[in-house]
Amino acid sequence: MKIGILTGGGDVPGLNPCIKAVVNRAVAQGHEIVGVRRGWGGLLDFNGDDPESFDKNFIPLDNQVVRKIDRTGGTFLHTSRTHPGKVRPSRVPEFLKDPEHLEAEAEDNRLRDFTPHVLANLEHLGIDRLIPIGGDDTLSYGERLHSEGFPVIAIPKTMDNDVYGTDYCIGFSTAVTRSVQFINQLRTSTGSHERIAVVELFGHNSGETSLISSYLAGVDRAIISEVPYDPEILAELILKDKRTNPSNYAMVTISEGAHMVGGKVVEFGETDAYGHRKLGGIGEITGEALKKITGQNIINQRVGYLMRSGAPDALDLMVAANYAHMAMDLIEDGVSGRMVALRDGTYTHIPMSTVATGVKRVDVDELYDKKQYRPKVRQVMGKPMFLY
Repeated sequence: MKIGILTGGGDVPGLNPCIKAVVNRAVAQGHEIVGVRRGWGGLLDFNGDDPESFDKNFIPLDNQVVRKIDRTGGTFLHTSRTHPGKVRPSRVPEFLKDPEHLEAEAEDNRLRDFTPHVLANLEHLGIDRLIPIGGDDTLSYGERLHSEGFPVIAIPKTMDNDVYGTDYCIGFSTAVTRSVQFINQLRTSTGSHERIAVVELFGHNSGETSLISSYLAGVDRAIISEVPYDPEILAELILKDKRTNPSNYAMVTISEGAHMVGGKVVEFGETDAYGHRKLGGIGEITGEALKKITGQNIINQRVGYLMRSGAPDALDLMVAANYAHMAMDLIEDGVSGRMVALRDGTYTHIPMSTVATGVKRVDVDELYDKKQYRPKVRQVMGKPMFLY
């Protein structure tokens, strides 16, 4: 059997160990395995008529190729946010354009579906099974291929931990660990200068990274994506925190997808293939508002890409390896259209289609104090490891 593996969307710590575990298991069971470069981009950009195209878009994998990749973060296969079913005219590979109608195609702004091309490439390459590792966007196209009859087993990853249907995604533990470390390190400068620190964290539309990081780091206030906040109320609370702190400083975390009451999420740049724009900047806006209201000096800090950089922690190493073995178990059993998952602390698998049936968000009523803008953790008996 020939198995393809790819990583799509944002990189997270734990991808390389997951790839290595899949490869070692596949080789041990006598399978051939090939890595797809740049996520779904490799399958879109591959031209079977071009002898040089294979090496640009794929890499044969074996024990020696992956021997050291687990020692670093990121993904050595590289990644992209390509969606072969929704390709902009500017992203269409040259060899797929109609040479007789180039002007007409350039003026046609409609998205194009190159799924037949992707399926033809998979057949041309002799790939029998595919393992995409990604978030809900990447996995949604994996579900598309499954619906077209191609066997797919999915592995969830995202540092936001927001893939619906699983309690845990590869990368989340390391992202929270990094955030807690940086928050605590920032205390020295914040305290030395007696300021208010506003720490913006990745999180898109889920406030889990802000909630859990602030809970573990003991931050004064936490703003999450799910609850619009009033800067006047936040200013009053954080100023009180600062004045009651013997070191005369205070800290607040904020999700990049958060917004003020009556305001909008801060977005910038062009929409990607999945219809999303980049988020970020709400921390600076909040800092300016707090400075204006309180008259206090502010430290604005975006942790950003540092949350997803570097090697994974032990938990992400464990989950990455176990998800890899589960995926190979399912492939050996001839199963398709499933996503490996953790639910109620137990490894399991669910239909890939589940990812698109809901949205994973913080359980606000259970875990967040909307009036005090901070985590509210009381009864944890019976809750999953990460509380919801």
